[in-house]
Amino acid sequence: MASAPLHAARGIVIAGWELDESFIRASGPGGQNVNKVSTAVQLRFDIRNSPSLPERVKTNAIRLGGSRVSKEGAIIIEANRFRTQERNRADARARLLELIDEASEPPPPPRRKTRPGRGAIERRLTSKAGRGQLKRTRGKVSEE
Repeated sequence: MASAPLHAARGIVIAGWELDESFIRASGPGGQNVNKVSTAVQLRFDIRNSPSLPERVKTNAIRLGGSRVSKEGAIIIEANRFRTQERNRADARARLLELIDEASEPPPPPRRKTRPGRGAIERRLTSKAGRGQLKRTRGKVSEE
């Protein structure tokens, strides 16, 4: 089922033919409508074999997907929050976009090792000495 392409952050575009949507019956509120109409959406996207995603984004998306990723490397998102197919479909696509956006974020810059300054060391040592002095004054009172 071909649909409109998804435009993610950082110039990533997922073609419509890569997304497989199927509609299933949802549980929950809705009265008799729940028993008749398939409103829940199951969105399937094969991350591992997608030509749209760079390798780094693929590995991050599989890691972030967790239990939603199958053994074959396809992510399955089920959306059944709403009572209509259209809103559930939009919700599933938005959740996939959110995952891809998070996976495509650049890695944080490496941490630079720093040392505390002389003033910080002196303040720490004086506060430690003060605490020690306070604790030494606590004790048994002599009868002298």
